[in-house]
Amino acid sequence: MNNNDARPSRPRGARPMRVAPGDTRTQTRDSQSARTRFERYLVLARSKALLGDRIEAENYYQHAEHYLRSMSEGGK
Repeated sequence: MNNNDARPSRPRGARPMRVAPGDTRTQTRDSQSARTRFERYLVLARSKALLGDRIEAENYYQHAEHYLRSMSEGGK
């Protein structure tokens, strides 16, 4: 079989995620993920600021702000 003709394949054992209508598990996981990423980027920003790299610190602060907004929108 020619590689150009092949369909994209999933890794062995990988299954598509199935979510029932009205399932809140995905929303909970997304908000937890957003909080984790917010905290991660905040730590990265602070460490870059302490090292004196203002450009990288600002970049990470902007990423953190994005996830902060994501969390606040999710609560509405």
